[in-house]
Amino acid sequence: MFGPRNTQERRYGQREGFGAGLTGGIIAVVLISSNAAGASSLDNEIARLEAEIVAHADEVFQLEQKLPHSVDTRLAVFLTLASRDGFGLDSVEMFVNGEPVASHLYSTRESDALQQGGVQELFTGNLANGQHQLRAVVTARAPNDHFVRRETTHRFQKRPGKLRLKMVLEATAPDYEPRVSMAEWK
Repeated sequence: MFGPRNTQERRYGQREGFGAGLTGGIIAVVLISSNAAGASSLDNEIARLEAEIVAHADEVFQLEQKLPHSVDTRLAVFLTLASRDGFGLDSVEMFVNGEPVASHLYSTRESDALQQGGVQELFTGNLANGQHQLRAVVTARAPNDHFVRRETTHRFQKRPGKLRLKMVLEATAPDYEPRVSMAEWK
């Protein structure tokens, strides 16, 4: 009767009686009301985290646009000659959206290499996606040793991914007037 077991049973028995039921009901009411408040605060926390994710994704995109050679923003412009006789290439200047990006003065050796079918990479850089304008100014020497200067403008849409443009110089007989054309190069 007075042993340790009887005392423990009596204590537990008292807790499971009327007092425990009342306390359990109060705890259940508190849990229900705190669950409703917790769900609302959880929804607010999720909305806040989603907004942060969107903001961070925008920041990452902006940083990617500034990388020196990001794959998604790369633009490369190549030069080739369509007709390999008739004029000697002297210089090429290139502007993207009004900003100078490339300028090259050709040596005899470089001009000869292009006339033999070579391709020169004039420019590699990054552009944000959207509409852009490329302007090229070509100076060449005609067969009568007169210098001619031609300017061309090419508007293009930059989409995600690499974009390669090919600038083709052509001069045909009898006048050997240089013409410059641009096309997307795949």
